[in-house]
Amino acid sequence: MESIFITGAASGIGRQTAALFAAKGWRVGLADTNGAAAAALAGELGANAKAYTVNVTDLDSIKTALSDFAGPNGSLKAIFNSAGLLEMKPFAEADLARLHAVFDVNVKGVINTTSAALPYLERHGDARIITMGSVSGIYGIPDLAVYSSSKFAVRGLTEALNVELEGKGIWVCDLMVAYVKTPMVMDAASKAKSVDLLGVNVTPEQVAETVLKAVDGRQVHWFVTPEDAGVATQVDSMPWESRRDFVKQITGY
Repeated sequence: MESIFITGAASGIGRQTAALFAAKGWRVGLADTNGAAAAALAGELGANAKAYTVNVTDLDSIKTALSDFAGPNGSLKAIFNSAGLLEMKPFAEADLARLHAVFDVNVKGVINTTSAALPYLERHGDARIITMGSVSGIYGIPDLAVYSSSKFAVRGLTEALNVELEGKGIWVCDLMVAYVKTPMVMDAASKAKSVDLLGVNVTPEQVAETVLKAVDGRQVHWFVTPEDAGVATQVDSMPWESRRDFVKQITGY
């Protein structure tokens, strides 16, 4: 039976991905800061799901959870770095502590979880590290400056580790997607102008299905929808200075 360890598993994309993999017969490790919600989900998913209270910025909590889930000398087919924070405010109006938290979870959390999981993934062979990227990692998005920069970091980390770790039998990739209908976006106290201009057209189910493809595929960047891929292609085809004007247009600036 294959195993996947998912961070941010108690809600949104992580929750839907956990449900899909459990339905496919996988063992699923559910890691979340909300341990009670993760435990409730494990109860719904059955005996092959196990919940852990984990803060991805705390390396020791990740190591403890992974050791318990995989076993000290066990293996994992995949990890899904789904945990993330979002802040949608102009940089000058945002709380600095919140911006630091966004970067810590979205970048340092991925670094921590990836590092802690490497021995288990390497023992499996043909393993996968899958991380939530974003189309905001293609060109910086106003009102999401720090979130966007965190996704640039995820993209760079993904591309570099994809090359570094291939020889260890680990394929590293990310998911590229625009706004997804999750509580993180829909229930946000403050929303970017681009939310209304672009709409929220992707469901967590679509993202989960893309993760399912990624556990056996060998793409570096997985676009969840053709529209997401189209935006990336359009931006990449533009001269650098023209990209700025395009982003101003789609973000209301």
